[in-house]
Amino acid sequence: MKEKAYYENVNVKNEVKLRKLLEQLPDFCKQFFIGIEPTTSSRTRIAYAYDIGCFFDYLCDVNPICQNYTVKDIPLSLLDELTPMDIEEYLSYLKYYEKNGVEHTNDERGIKRKLASLRSFYRYYFKNDLIKNDPAVKVDMPKIHDKNIIRLDIDEVARLLDEVESGESLTPRQQKYHDRTKTRDLALMTLLLGTGIRVSECVGLDLEDVDMRNNGIKIHRKGGAEVVVYFGEEVREALLAYMVERQKITAEDGSINALFLSLQNRRISVRSVENLVKKYAKLVTSLKHITPHKLRSTYGTSLYRETGDIYLVADVLGHKDVNTTRKHYAAIDDDRRRNAAKYVKLRDI
Repeated sequence: MKEKAYYENVNVKNEVKLRKLLEQLPDFCKQFFIGIEPTTSSRTRIAYAYDIGCFFDYLCDVNPICQNYTVKDIPLSLLDELTPMDIEEYLSYLKYYEKNGVEHTNDERGIKRKLASLRSFYRYYFKNDLIKNDPAVKVDMPKIHDKNIIRLDIDEVARLLDEVESGESLTPRQQKYHDRTKTRDLALMTLLLGTGIRVSECVGLDLEDVDMRNNGIKIHRKGGAEVVVYFGEEVREALLAYMVERQKITAEDGSINALFLSLQNRRISVRSVENLVKKYAKLVTSLKHITPHKLRSTYGTSLYRETGDIYLVADVLGHKDVNTTRKHYAAIDDDRRRNAAKYVKLRDI
């Protein structure tokens, strides 16, 4: 029997997880999740389920209109009874609350995501004439204050790869493992920095997804799209060195086709890659919190600086909306404009 691809296993696990979450929600919610399935990923539907569950928990705990209901028993008709003010009170509640003795907080982005989930939820039932009112659409989205995009500078990238290769600054205990993993680690880190792929796309790579003739890898984007991403000579050299080692390893069942393996000879996990990036990045910078996604931002920044082509950056990174890309890399344009001021001299001083 052919081994399932990584993304297929992820989708199955997510589907099982979603069904368990739906068991805790009102029965009418199932219709919404069936309706959005063709246009959303399994991860997005799980996020919606968490957010909608949070909303119904709040209603049963706080809102008088639901005091006689459990979450499971809430009828669809109750959605019509809620007002924009009820939803605004819910958003205010999300900033800080306690549940089962645990404190929860949400920043601007967390609140915005939960309102976006609620808007999609209401919009589905309103569009299909199952409710008469849509109070969620009348609630303004919270203003998001932009944060500085954290990325590695050019010299930090070079130092990071040097640290991965040498392992000199690691602790004695880390160095013992480094001797066994440095070729893999260098290939993995070079691939992330040299292509800008997501960590989930990286761990999902199979041996057959690597095309050394054309310097390309086949990845599965969010939403299921299959694309080929190309890499340069530095990535090629690191991958070739690792492939020599990989061919000698007998992987565990279920990971036979996996490109990157853990020390247990199983497909490396997202969490392991996150820890790996954190371990090496701390040797280079203590002020920046570097994650695999920050390596992706680093690649996007380098590509935009070199080409100035925002559409190319959006395409390579797999952004569906170029405005998402433009928002992330607008600061580089500002840098360019600032540098322009240095080039024009009005008088010799």
